[in-house]
Amino acid sequence: MRRMFLSVLIGVVFFSLLVSIWFPLILWSWVLIGPLALLGLYDYFQTKHSILRNFPLLGRMRYLMELVRPEIYQYFIESDTEGVPFDRDQRSLVYQRAKRARDTVPFGTKEDVYVTGYEWVNHSMAPLAHHPDNMRVTIGHKSCSLPYSCSLLNISAMSFGSLSKNAVLSLSGGAKLGNFAHNTGEGGISPYHLAGGGDLIWQIGTGYFGCRLDNGQFCKDLFRQNASLANVKMIEIKLSQGAKPGHGGILPAAKVTAEISQIRHVPMGRDVISPPGHSAFSTPIELLEFVAQLRELSGGKPVGFKLCVGKRREFLAVCKAMQKTGITPDYIAVDGGEGGTGAAPLEFSNHIGAPLFEGLIFVHNALRGFSLREDIKLIASGKVSSGFGILKLLALGADACYSARSMMLALGCIQALQCNSNHCPVGVATQDKHLMAGLVPSDKRIRVANFHHETLKSFCEMLGAIGLASPVDLRPWHVMHRVSPVITKHYGELYDYLEEGALLREPLPEHYRRAVESASAETFGHVPA
Repeated sequence: MRRMFLSVLIGVVFFSLLVSIWFPLILWSWVLIGPLALLGLYDYFQTKHSILRNFPLLGRMRYLMELVRPEIYQYFIESDTEGVPFDRDQRSLVYQRAKRARDTVPFGTKEDVYVTGYEWVNHSMAPLAHHPDNMRVTIGHKSCSLPYSCSLLNISAMSFGSLSKNAVLSLSGGAKLGNFAHNTGEGGISPYHLAGGGDLIWQIGTGYFGCRLDNGQFCKDLFRQNASLANVKMIEIKLSQGAKPGHGGILPAAKVTAEISQIRHVPMGRDVISPPGHSAFSTPIELLEFVAQLRELSGGKPVGFKLCVGKRREFLAVCKAMQKTGITPDYIAVDGGEGGTGAAPLEFSNHIGAPLFEGLIFVHNALRGFSLREDIKLIASGKVSSGFGILKLLALGADACYSARSMMLALGCIQALQCNSNHCPVGVATQDKHLMAGLVPSDKRIRVANFHHETLKSFCEMLGAIGLASPVDLRPWHVMHRVSPVITKHYGELYDYLEEGALLREPLPEHYRRAVESASAETFGHVPA
């Protein structure tokens, strides 16, 4: 192809010069041919790209097709139930509810109800009625003087910087309209979180943005100042994130504006990568002492921590530390390894961290096994986009839920998968002023509130159809799972659920024995039995 390109180019030049003797106007064709010829010559002589060197000009068609491949697949090839991470049916449901458009479906389900993995709940012959406004849970036990009445569905952690200011204004404004909470993400409290007026859950990550000294260490005075804000209802210590557990948060340099640099106290021109771990504590006991310290500095607001479950021994060590010190968090947020992120290494997103169901059930079991569950609420985070999604997580052990990507879809996200490039086409995950101008907070905050209300309404209808009087009555056996075309089991049969205090007495459950015996309140490390 290289030789052919040169032969064709020389032939075209010779032919056009020859013909121009009789038809001079043909030289005008070089207005189009000239740039293509120069581009082809550049491809011919460059040494970085083999495809372009071997197939000058024609090789660029490959790059063009690669550029539009995601859009072609999404709009023309994938079925309504195939797309990832959210399929078309899930996205459409969020869009419809955000706009309060018709969200019913005609002609019956498109699901194969006999395929392995299909799930459902069994209805009651005596259904009940519920109202979305009543779907709340109080977070904050006896050590907390300012408990918070939390909605069963809230906005999960997404930082300003990762999201545009218009997106943050829309989310916080939607939380205000719908009376639910908005997690700030580890990027700190921005003016746009406060301007939106919604209830905030202030997340403290390993970078301590918003309560950070110049050397990156935790600052009590800055924390006290921000924690005392009226909008801040709860504090959350981020231990790990489902999409990249064990890896610090990543904000690409392209998104670090002067404003973000000032809010986070970080330099411009470089990726902002939070440390993998915290410097304020290094043992389970120190973690709980940090929890108690933040609760005191905040004036008694609920304090919890967020994690994606990794080594079971380490969480059991925290449980032992709770037993030893008497200090417990007000809540624990459990993120799944399938969780979303603006930017993460592929290996971390795909292969590190327990999926949400396993992580949630384990944390619920561990707390129950150490007789700690009554004082600690659980918030589950992971791909909640429907009433069934909420119902399932509450049945498996959660008290409330977080949603991030569904809230982005409510803002108008089209799942373009450009979150890490600063080129989000709808202005959600970008700092490009021209792109974010397309996202109008006065309109989108209403859509966020609509999605929240309609999803909780759907949850209420399902809860009533089951015949349960309250969300606290949901249990694992309410959700059925098909394990083969002819065999079904409920989640109480798929997973072992521990009895109260089962990890405090002999004999220890066999699947927990090794982890419990090697866990210590004094260290996250392995302690020989």
